[in-house]
Amino acid sequence: MTTADFTRDEIETGKRLFNGDWQFFAAASSPESLPKMRATEIAFAGRSNVGKSSLINALTSRKALARTSRTPGRTQELIFFSASGPLTLVDMPGYGYAAAAKSKIAAWTDLIEQYLHGRANLARVYVLVDARHGLKDTDDATFKVLGRAAVSYQVLLTKADEVKPSELATRVGEVEAGLAKWPSAFPTVLATSGREGTGIQDVRAAVARLLNERKADSSRK
Repeated sequence: MTTADFTRDEIETGKRLFNGDWQFFAAASSPESLPKMRATEIAFAGRSNVGKSSLINALTSRKALARTSRTPGRTQELIFFSASGPLTLVDMPGYGYAAAAKSKIAAWTDLIEQYLHGRANLARVYVLVDARHGLKDTDDATFKVLGRAAVSYQVLLTKADEVKPSELATRVGEVEAGLAKWPSAFPTVLATSGREGTGIQDVRAAVARLLNERKADSSRK
């Protein structure tokens, strides 16, 4: 399902942008261990077990670039992936997993907030939401953090293949309506499936459009 129209050029540019030798290059468990800023970064956030790793693997056409696990909350660091091009992907720790120790959650929260506030090359955060369930209170907490950091973000629905088309259309409308109250949220939602490849072309094109817009803005300054 597509909720945004992309040009053929954006689709092709997005395909080339992600068609590289993507590799892990850094992990940060504290603000002090963050790698130096270089390429434009886009980050992926979401509740634990929402499918972040599967989506990153689908975008990069790699089966095991990002680790997938049946254990919620496994990603406890900011994980950076690069293909030596103009883009870096960042896998953020999953949130909303109550079984994690409070001290661990506090450390993750501090790391994420400092990353969001101090990363000038961060172009956008993609917040992943399970298409089967829609927005939850834990997502609102994340939207507040992103708003305080003045970071642009867009919601991607995951596991769209597990929802009937009619229900998916309704869910997209519900989520977009729920985002209306958040000024920093991108108004449109993209539905994806890492397993089936649904929406992957759209996400790549969206990133290509974003990088082109940033380049244009930079040239005007």
